[in-house]
Amino acid sequence: MMKIDVLSIGAFPEATNAELAKRFAVTRYLQRPAPDALSADLKNRIRGIATEANRGADRALISALPKLEVIAVFGVGTDGIDLAAARERKIPVTNTPGVLTDEVADLAIGLMLASARQILFADRYVRDGSWASKGPIPLGRSVSGKAMGVLGLGGIGRAIADRGAAFRMRVIYSGPRRKPDAPYEYIADPVELARRSDYLFVACKGGPETQHLVSAAVIDALGPNGTLVNVARGSVVDERALIAALAEGRLGHAALDVFESAPNPSPELLKLPNVIVQPHHGSATVETRTAIGRLMIDNLSAHFAGRPLLTPVP
Repeated sequence: MMKIDVLSIGAFPEATNAELAKRFAVTRYLQRPAPDALSADLKNRIRGIATEANRGADRALISALPKLEVIAVFGVGTDGIDLAAARERKIPVTNTPGVLTDEVADLAIGLMLASARQILFADRYVRDGSWASKGPIPLGRSVSGKAMGVLGLGGIGRAIADRGAAFRMRVIYSGPRRKPDAPYEYIADPVELARRSDYLFVACKGGPETQHLVSAAVIDALGPNGTLVNVARGSVVDERALIAALAEGRLGHAALDVFESAPNPSPELLKLPNVIVQPHHGSATVETRTAIGRLMIDNLSAHFAGRPLLTPVP
């Protein structure tokens, strides 16, 4: 029996690549290919796409594949997928919700602690001899008893909030609507949320509707003693406004796993001493990435076997 052709886009774990190759006839690209890069024969054979969330599948690619039946996303975010183009063709899209929630929330808390307790700076302080030559390190900032604002109380946002509560932080949140099951205070206005927060966590979805939701006004409301932690999407934060506020002391600190211009963050941002940067690795553990890959592949297999999709995107 001939294997079904699947277009693989992204850098998946080896276990994922091996399982894809076992079940399907796979054509691999690290970056999303332009339609012209695909041969006419291949375009006519591809029936599924397996893609990293940040690589996605745009309208041009979807339109170029006449036999395409399903798009399976490795990750939660679907802002890289042209969902309208997929719906026009009645092509289902799946993602991998829930699998990476704990890992991303753990990193978010780690970024807060790294910033507040100066963990990266303290490491350099010992290594470069400053401890011996200058004495004790300058004092850091407390976390317990402070206000944690969470922008977006979806699965990841809720996991961050619950971890904040375990640190005895006062948790407040904002989002499109109040969550009836959330034991935390709801604040509709992001500016007011920032004003009342010591640490503001960005955990909402990306896409046009949240573009620069963390605006200059939100950043200024967080203030010179505040810390911004972003584990969502770089597009949610007005990065120019963020850089200016950090440089001018209108915002105290930032800890970022995502950027508007990834994987090449602004040089101006990288020069700032009051920001911690990470390479968008919220879910990057062996266990979680392997589980994400398994769910992505299982969604593809379910579709081609005529079974219900495990985690379809509404």
